[in-house]
Amino acid sequence: MNRILTKKELNPTVTLMEIEAPLVARKAEPGQFIIIRSHSDAERIPLTIADFDREKGSVTIIFQIIGAGTMRLNSLNEGENVAGFAGPLGRATKTEGIKKAAVVGGGVGCAIAYPVTKKLYEQGTEVHAIAGFRSKDLVILENEFRTHSSGFFAVSDDGSWGEKGLVTDTLKKLIESGEKYDEVITIGPLIMMKFVCALTKQYGIKTIASMNPIMIDGTGMCGCCRLTVGGQTRFACVDGPEFDGHEIDFDEAMSRSRMYSAFEKRAREETCNLLKMGNGGNA
Repeated sequence: MNRILTKKELNPTVTLMEIEAPLVARKAEPGQFIIIRSHSDAERIPLTIADFDREKGSVTIIFQIIGAGTMRLNSLNEGENVAGFAGPLGRATKTEGIKKAAVVGGGVGCAIAYPVTKKLYEQGTEVHAIAGFRSKDLVILENEFRTHSSGFFAVSDDGSWGEKGLVTDTLKKLIESGEKYDEVITIGPLIMMKFVCALTKQYGIKTIASMNPIMIDGTGMCGCCRLTVGGQTRFACVDGPEFDGHEIDFDEAMSRSRMYSAFEKRAREETCNLLKMGNGGNA
């Protein structure tokens, strides 16, 4: 059992939790993920590590309340325990030798983009952080990005926060203004990452995309998280979650991500009813 040390609402649909997990915190690095179970009968949810404190022995996760599993996780409060917390899993972000980078995050993907930005900044890399949200009400981690980046660029679909437009608009302006990036790292919705990678490919800029496909065991045995990268099958849990963005088959990944949408909708409705009954989603 791992205790919830802190629970904080970042916006109406996104929650931050700091979990007591000293063994995970000891080895965790930006880019890696954990698999969490809220209750003993709950589904396994892969979540990228948003931050960690080795001295305190804690790991921070940030998740969007979007399905039955995350609804049940969000029903827990500070002081309670989660049933399972396994990690760190996956490969850490490779930052060695990068002198100048742009990190492009979208929506809740900014929770993953932040620790990568922070690591680059703390190692002395000149790092530009571009964060995009639909509107001001959905913004998370703004102060953290501003503190741990060489330049911060805010973008929103409706213009209520930062510049109105898309993250690709801002990235293109920076490139065409003369910014020379060794690498671009993008994390967010699949469609956003697809167009970020399409843009950087035009300029020949190495680009890494962090993938979060359907996943069960997190050890490469189930095969659910398979992707096509460079024409070959790769598994996000053991080969990733970060891959060369110019080689990912994003169309295939988007198609696979919708495979269980009907099941997820039904499970969400059932969990909503259980939570309304006040039993925390325990069947």
